[in-house]
Amino acid sequence: MGSSDSPSDNTNLFLQIVEHPDGTITRPFVPHSPPNSNPPVLSKDIPLNPSHDTYLRLYLPSAAVSENQKLPVVLFFHGGGFVLFSPSAVFYHGFCEAMAASIPALIISASYRLAPENRLPSAYEDAVEALSWLQSQAMDSASADPWLQTHGDFSKFFLMGSSSGGNIAYHTSFRAMSMDLMPVQLCGVILNQPYFGGVERTVSEAASENDSMLPLRANDTLWRLALPVGSNRDHAFANPVKDGLDGVVGMVKCMVIGCKGDPLFDRQKLFAEMLEKEGVDVAKRLDGTGSHAIELFMPEKAEALFKEVKAFVYGA
Repeated sequence: MGSSDSPSDNTNLFLQIVEHPDGTITRPFVPHSPPNSNPPVLSKDIPLNPSHDTYLRLYLPSAAVSENQKLPVVLFFHGGGFVLFSPSAVFYHGFCEAMAASIPALIISASYRLAPENRLPSAYEDAVEALSWLQSQAMDSASADPWLQTHGDFSKFFLMGSSSGGNIAYHTSFRAMSMDLMPVQLCGVILNQPYFGGVERTVSEAASENDSMLPLRANDTLWRLALPVGSNRDHAFANPVKDGLDGVVGMVKCMVIGCKGDPLFDRQKLFAEMLEKEGVDVAKRLDGTGSHAIELFMPEKAEALFKEVKAFVYGA
């Protein structure tokens, strides 16, 4: 999906971000989808932290209701460079709806505070709060959400994220290692085209000046808006492999998904290799082709991704 022409500020959402002198931004318009009460996948919103305006959107295949099934639980974090989107963004809503049906699984799509109003680690803190909420649901069945109580299998729980959400899922899994999540059992982490960066350009980054999805100047802008003030792209939030992945020993099995054609591909490959060197069981899926976030716009790519995720989830 790359282009030989420069990406247009009128078509690329990241290039439509308007920065103001006071440090605030204006975000481009993105259509939103409400939760859906109709088969084949039901969805609903649950508040997480009203003071942060965060919420969770739950997706449940209606077949699980009619057949009284217990399903794996996947806590999912959307992409958008830490700056854009939410679980209700039309393409992420459609993605989670399709994924819930295809795996099948009970998907929890978590919102998080966006930068630059709330720079990292705010998104990580919100993700851990969602994780703690899930544990509270598992511990107190009397007050748990009925979907989770009836259809959630807390012994088969997975963290997953796409792009910046993949970055969040990784950092959340790192925090989860020091948490007692019982009776929730974290079985694996799924990182789909995770968003990492660094000061020194990789080959795939250097070639992405005219990338249609994540052009280099948009990539740089997103990190500048998301990282703590005064930090550069070698901060541990962006570049966890800069000084080695200390502390990941004991991390659960991890699947890293990437494709040639994504400006972030080189970093994803390096990240997966570093996990392996630290003794983590890594399922590498780095032989695909396409663009960053291609699964949001090409159904056949989404189905191929769901097939990989299903095998990982049900094989864990």
